[in-house]
Amino acid sequence: MAVQKLYAGAKLREIRQRLTLTQKDFAAKLGVSLPYLNQMENNNRPVSTTVVLALAQEFGLDVTELSTGDSERLVSDMREALADPVLAEVGVPLADLRLAASNAPGLARAFLELHGAYRQTHERLASLDEALGRQDVQLQASPWDEVRDFFHYCDNYIDAVDKAAEHFATLAAQQGGVRAAAIRSLRASDISVSFPDIEEMRHYDRDAKTLHISSRIPTETQTFQLLLQVALLQNNALLEATLDLARFHTDAARSIAKIGLANYFAGAALMPYTIFLKATQDTRHDLERLAHRFGASVEQIAHRLSTMQRPGAKGLPFFFVRVDQAGTITKRHSATRLQFARFGGACPLWNVHRAFETPGRFLRQLAETPDGVRYISLACDVSKPGGHYGAPVRRYAIALGCEIKHSDQLVYADTLDVNNAAAFEPIGISCRICERTNCHQRSVPPLERRLSINENARGVLPYEVG
Repeated sequence: MAVQKLYAGAKLREIRQRLTLTQKDFAAKLGVSLPYLNQMENNNRPVSTTVVLALAQEFGLDVTELSTGDSERLVSDMREALADPVLAEVGVPLADLRLAASNAPGLARAFLELHGAYRQTHERLASLDEALGRQDVQLQASPWDEVRDFFHYCDNYIDAVDKAAEHFATLAAQQGGVRAAAIRSLRASDISVSFPDIEEMRHYDRDAKTLHISSRIPTETQTFQLLLQVALLQNNALLEATLDLARFHTDAARSIAKIGLANYFAGAALMPYTIFLKATQDTRHDLERLAHRFGASVEQIAHRLSTMQRPGAKGLPFFFVRVDQAGTITKRHSATRLQFARFGGACPLWNVHRAFETPGRFLRQLAETPDGVRYISLACDVSKPGGHYGAPVRRYAIALGCEIKHSDQLVYADTLDVNNAAAFEPIGISCRICERTNCHQRSVPPLERRLSINENARGVLPYEVG
């Protein structure tokens, strides 16, 4: 039966440091060379019998301190943690675990503590979910939320649809542009295209094979709706194949997603990836210049910028959000570390809310989130007139931004003091999960934080966050 070699470099080093000896003095007392001791402490060699005896005789140490028991327990605990479903596919070899336990026990324990914290958080969320589930109304993701998550986890980039739209735009460039090509393509399918004065932006009658695009809407919106109809009619097989891969849970979610994919095609055809990417670099992401060049609205440009995540040819990672006057997020995507609250509104300190007060202007903001990441955010009003006197105006504002490390590629960062920490305003995600304790705009206390109530004093808030 083979004798297991004893690798105890970390423990050997710990003993030496406890005795306050240098490697040279420790090696001399153990009767080994300095290089040999160095190799043992780094687990390049096993601890020899001579060293074990010298430790007992010279220092009177209990040699069981060199036992691998603690190391083996670390290995066992790490194997258990790695069996967690969230880590099950990592596949760390046993030899690597033993190496970590022997050479970096502190790191191994930190990993176990991190996993323990994750499990506790998971259990708290499960308890909360169970409590919510006992309410009269069962909470579940709506079809709209399911579709929103689909685009979010695709990084808002759908490769097959994007490339099909780019191919359409390439051919259209030889036929007078995408608007003319879209009309020609639809009419070639015996579809009559007209631009009457109607309430609806777009109305397609499948039986009569007629497409009406409202003459009231801006030209860029007309072009977008034409391209959307091209996607639905002439790229239906591609859209359906993409939906099959997505495996939505309900027919409603699939129907919403199909419209989303058609919108994606329209935007990608209006602003074909390769040409648009170069234009963003040439203009340093000037939204107005890009809108003029591609015949698109500022909102369409901003939304397209958030999709530029093609592998091997990525654009800047932007976040994009649209809010209404109540602060409710109606569109959202982030290719950055900044994430938005799934429910409710955005942080009231964010400049997107101030955009309603200054229509026709771009507002710039340097902002820092609680995790210490700094961003530059651009906001503007994108209200949509009703098209005739007395028609309701749909009022929205959008925000587009990226991490400050990309500021040299943004024309909007010019003249901003990006190196001054005091210039960055503190923003959060949602009051319920924001950890800031001194925010004057906080609407509700943060979850899982202790509150202190002092009936004899009142600050900005009626409580203090512990």
